[in-house]
Amino acid sequence: MAVGGRRMRAVALVASAVLGAAVPVPASAHPRESGLLQCQGTESVTYRPGVTFRPQRIRVTVDGRFGSCAGGGGGAAVKSGGYHEEFTVFAGCNNLLEGFRARRTYSWNTGDTSTAEIAGSTTAVAGQVVTPVTGTVTHGRFQGRTLLQVIPLPQPGALQCLSGGLTGATGVTTLTIT
Repeated sequence: MAVGGRRMRAVALVASAVLGAAVPVPASAHPRESGLLQCQGTESVTYRPGVTFRPQRIRVTVDGRFGSCAGGGGGAAVKSGGYHEEFTVFAGCNNLLEGFRARRTYSWNTGDTSTAEIAGSTTAVAGQVVTPVTGTVTHGRFQGRTLLQVIPLPQPGALQCLSGGLTGATGVTTLTIT
C-alpha cells in the first residue's frame, strides 16, 4: 500500500478519537489498516480535590485532543481525534508517579473509534511529569496495531502540594500508531 494511503488511514483513526464516538466500529468494517499514524495535541488533567502531600481519594478527569494527525493509510483520512476519561485514585504529591493499566477509547473525526489496552508509568524529568503510554488497539479502527503516546505535564511544586493542592495541568501529547 502506498505511504499516502497509510497516512490517510492513520489520520482517520485519530480524528474519530477527538469526536468521542461512543460505538466502536467492528474491525471487519475497515480493511486492515497499515502505515504509521502520528498525531499531536494537548492533554488536560483536573484533580478534585487538589493533590496535596496527604494521600487521599482524588477524582481525575482527563481530556485529550489531537488537532493534527497524518499518515495511517487507507480509507477516510484521520485528521483529528481525542479521548475523555474519569476515574478515582488514592494519591498524594509523593506518589503521583505510579504505573497504571487501563482501557482508552480514541474517537476520530471520521466517526470511527479505536479502543486500546494501555499501560504507563510516570517519571519526573527536568520539572515535568512524563508519562509514556504503550498499548495495543483491541477494537475498532487500527485493531491489532500498537501505540505509543507520550504525555509531559508540569511537575507539581512543593508550595502547591502544601497549600490548596494541584488542581490541574495541561501539556502537549503525541500519539503514534504503528
